[in-house]
Amino acid sequence: MSASFEQRAEELRQLLAHHNHLYYVLDDPELGDDEYDALLNELRALEEEHPELRTPDSPTQRVGAPPLDRFEQVEHLEQMLSLGNARNEEELRGWENRIANHLKRMDIAASEFSYTTEPKIDGLAITLTYEDGVLVRGATRGDGRIGEDVTQNLRTIGSVPLKMKGAAPELVEVRGEVYLPIAAFKALNERRAEAGEATFANPRNSAAGSIRQLDPALAAERPLSTWFYGIGAVRGLDLPTHMDEVEWLRDKGFKVNPDTDHHQGVEGVVKRCRWWEERRDELDYEIDGVVVKVDEKALWRELGVVGREPRWAIAWKFPPTTATTKLMKVVWNVGRTGHLVPFAMLEPVHVGGVTVTTATLHNEEDLARKEVREGDEVVVMRAGDVIPQVVSPITQRRPKGTRKPKPPKKCPACGHETVKPEDSVFTICPNRTGCPGQSFQAVKHFVGKGAMDIDGMGEKQALRFLQEGLIADVADIYDLTEERLVELERFGETSARNLVASIEASRRRPFKRVLYALGLPGVGYVTAEALADHFGSIDALHEADPEAIEEVEGVGPIMAVQISESITDDATWALVEKLREKGLRLEADPGERRQAGGPLEGKTVVLTGTLPELTREEAAALVKSAGGKVTSAVSKKTDYVVAGDNPGSKLAKAEKFGTEILDEASLRELVAR
Repeated sequence: MSASFEQRAEELRQLLAHHNHLYYVLDDPELGDDEYDALLNELRALEEEHPELRTPDSPTQRVGAPPLDRFEQVEHLEQMLSLGNARNEEELRGWENRIANHLKRMDIAASEFSYTTEPKIDGLAITLTYEDGVLVRGATRGDGRIGEDVTQNLRTIGSVPLKMKGAAPELVEVRGEVYLPIAAFKALNERRAEAGEATFANPRNSAAGSIRQLDPALAAERPLSTWFYGIGAVRGLDLPTHMDEVEWLRDKGFKVNPDTDHHQGVEGVVKRCRWWEERRDELDYEIDGVVVKVDEKALWRELGVVGREPRWAIAWKFPPTTATTKLMKVVWNVGRTGHLVPFAMLEPVHVGGVTVTTATLHNEEDLARKEVREGDEVVVMRAGDVIPQVVSPITQRRPKGTRKPKPPKKCPACGHETVKPEDSVFTICPNRTGCPGQSFQAVKHFVGKGAMDIDGMGEKQALRFLQEGLIADVADIYDLTEERLVELERFGETSARNLVASIEASRRRPFKRVLYALGLPGVGYVTAEALADHFGSIDALHEADPEAIEEVEGVGPIMAVQISESITDDATWALVEKLREKGLRLEADPGERRQAGGPLEGKTVVLTGTLPELTREEAAALVKSAGGKVTSAVSKKTDYVVAGDNPGSKLAKAEKFGTEILDEASLRELVAR
């Protein structure tokens, strides 16, 4: 064999390992899929021609092992311990007192030790054994002493290093968690329900189910990832603190959570636990708490273990965001465009800190795909203020005799016969002008935040005005007067005056908000903004054909046809003309549209926090006037983040990505160039 083949194979292994690390660990790829595949195929061809070049740490060995008959049991070199729980600040401080008292008996003062905090990933605990830097075995936690050898399945995960970076100790056990991203969990359950397979109750079960099955090819099909957080048995390495362990793992190519933190006292620990709980819903992975550890490893030996729980660590636990409960009934609500939307009436269940009794089922096709039925035990997920949703049924517990729910043949709001348009995911009520359900939803959307933002006209007032005949559609809102309002029972002069003032103020809302407030099917706030920016007026949009609408960023061919049909519909256009008569803005000011050739042309900007002088809309208009694009989320493609007071998590994310941070003065200076 030529030495050049051996040299090229090693070079390819190093290149592929480097790009795997960038993609799976740092989320910062340098190569496109085609370029990466070309390198992998070259190495695969070399190894097939010269089998002696194939090594255990080769990227070609991630996938392709034959299915196993069963998992072998494996004894961990060092026991994987369990953690005690603290469910509130009082219990955490009780743990701190126990530590301090235990160490005090050994003449160790509280000031001589510190703490670390890291997210408690709700995944499958694993341990990886490396000899001289090469992965030789991967195992599940099992009972803490004996787990299952799942090496072949763990090799399929891109964030698991097959070989450590740089010099390595003779032996080391690396501890971590395998997890499935939340979006991938939802998609996986939908596919399994559609195929008639049992669904997973939560992301943790789906990660465990992926690793604990016998065919590595099936594990490779699922987008599993990992976080690593510690070291078990080790020879040839001595690290004095847990933070040293974390940094060592990061340096060796392991995916370590960037928000692992160090604290001198328990006050900082409490603050950090609450910080994690507040941002829990922003993460793309499930956490069920925060792990708190004494940082100094020498004290781990002094503090010892009680049963299987170390005294030197504890988990601050959060309320669950998924739970199981019984689906009592499927009900159908009428949306503003006539769509019949299914909702689940649930047996009350505590999810994410609140009691949930209803959950969305999205649409009838989603309902059919998930195979949800009345009487099912179902998995419910709640994230922040988002409406709780039914993720999937637990089909293996389904009672006999249940039937698939179907949309009603008559509208539940007006009694009109319903229809199912071809290629639609919704059955609709076609009674657009006479359905009280549609009228109510249209008014509720029109006056809401992000649309016309009419303060003082919430759901109750909207329903009351419709029922008492004060308004028939959203344009009639602008005919309301103080005199008419005070005639209503329990509607005082101050409330009437404030509501009329808010209605008058809404006439000055920019065109993009009026367009969003119209509630055209498929047109959310971002699409409305893009349409307003592209066409500049409601008349130009009205005259545009689907091909022209499809040129708008984020609009595909199906949505373009839908928008064209909606805006040219006689009833919709009649409403537009009524709003024109009421003085609403149906054309964008030049300063509201993105300008070509400006200093921010081609740049993406995110606004966060409260700026000293500019409102959010004024700052966005300033960016657009300089040719820039304003988006709501920070990503690696974001060029600038403009941060004011109380910026929240967007600023932290920008700092993590190395995005340039501007204040208001810097933005003005940049735009003025």
